[in-house]
Amino acid sequence: MRIAPLLFLALAPASIASGPDYFEPHHRVSGIGVERDDISADLLAIRTERMIESQTFGILRDPQAVPGARRITGTPRLQAIFEQASVQSGLPASLIEAISYLESWGDANAESPSGPKGIMQISAATARSMGLRILTATRYRVTRDKVKLKSGKYKTVVRRTPYVVTVRDDRLSPERAIPAAAVYLAGLERQFGGRDWAIFAYHCGVGCVTEMQELTRQAQGVPKNDVSVARMFFSCSPAYNRVLYQAIQQQMLRDFSPTYYFRIRRAEQLLAMYRNNPAQFETLASTYKSDLVAAVRAPHRLSVWLRRDDLVFHSADDIRSDIGKRLARAIDLPSYYGYSLRLGPDGPDEASPAALGTLVYISYETRRLYDALKPKGEKFQPLPVASLVEPQDVLIPRAEAASHASGQVFDIDYSGLPPGELECLRFILDDLGWDGYLGFVDEGRDNLHIGCAPGTREFFATVFDEALHVKSSE
Repeated sequence: MRIAPLLFLALAPASIASGPDYFEPHHRVSGIGVERDDISADLLAIRTERMIESQTFGILRDPQAVPGARRITGTPRLQAIFEQASVQSGLPASLIEAISYLESWGDANAESPSGPKGIMQISAATARSMGLRILTATRYRVTRDKVKLKSGKYKTVVRRTPYVVTVRDDRLSPERAIPAAAVYLAGLERQFGGRDWAIFAYHCGVGCVTEMQELTRQAQGVPKNDVSVARMFFSCSPAYNRVLYQAIQQQMLRDFSPTYYFRIRRAEQLLAMYRNNPAQFETLASTYKSDLVAAVRAPHRLSVWLRRDDLVFHSADDIRSDIGKRLARAIDLPSYYGYSLRLGPDGPDEASPAALGTLVYISYETRRLYDALKPKGEKFQPLPVASLVEPQDVLIPRAEAASHASGQVFDIDYSGLPPGELECLRFILDDLGWDGYLGFVDEGRDNLHIGCAPGTREFFATVFDEALHVKSSE
């Protein structure tokens, strides 16, 4: 899956080594890390579109993605209800459809373990505020037990154990739940002054969004006339608008609600694709099935970006014979490039130019953000690289090990990194991940497994080539 347009939209030239201490590439991704400071409207628009597109993985990896699209767009009864809800609320039917798609895949009887129910996944408290009825009744379970008396005789004791049953739950009726949810969403839009905030509040709650909206208004660099969810998400970092950043991190740990608006936008686009060309939609969905990990749904982006055909380095001889072709040797200058090779005595120090360029770029952005953060009592440590390419015949049986035989991934051991530096590293990985440049996953207790997207390999290979030229000119 290639995402080439990103390369044209999100690159910015820069002078090399504006400070003499460490490598600074010409080829950069705009608005990443420390450059979130005072992000421009044009760049915000680009990052928003990239963020929306990056939600494709989270949606289409689910096995219900195709049946859900078919159910929502192909059921005349549901389509009539969505249109009715649109008329009642003034909201686009496509938006209401998208919420039902993400919340339940169009299943009227869906139930969440945390309590929400129905096609719109409404909690009991919210349902009552919408005017939906949830009626219960007490029933009794009658049991008869024989109890031995002191006399030695037995007596039958009848026990009535109460239990509660639901006799009516409007959340499970699409005819009632969908229009009620749409009217509720329209009310949130009036309350918060924007549809994006209303969508956010549908998932996160009124109290959550009230707080997040106020923190966004107070943030530096946010125009008073552009207090949006996208501004909230892209106007902070560990070193800039830290209070807002920490609030977002807290919500992300809870339920990823700060990304909900972007997911709904992508769901609208995907449903439109299915309606216009179901075959195209199903073909796209098939690319989000993992070829490496046996799971109902792909566990992370790397598991769909790499295929078994990519695992070409079966032995150490394969690696030795490939140097200068698909593989290149990693540059080992920790103080200048920001990473150190901790590969062990037999660990190959090669990987694809794209993987090495990704490593160089992550190290650069992490150190740049760290310099802006200036954590007290810490000193930047070059990122410890624990693994590059590995031959398939000696890979230990761990979850992500096989992908190292592609040469397209690498591991960073973060166990010894100072807290501030680790925070910066994770933020940079998230930031590049949201833009679709790379994927990563925690493996074990202290290891990050990282690789770039197929559509960004050319960009990162260029970064590595630039690093090689700088090294050769010294």
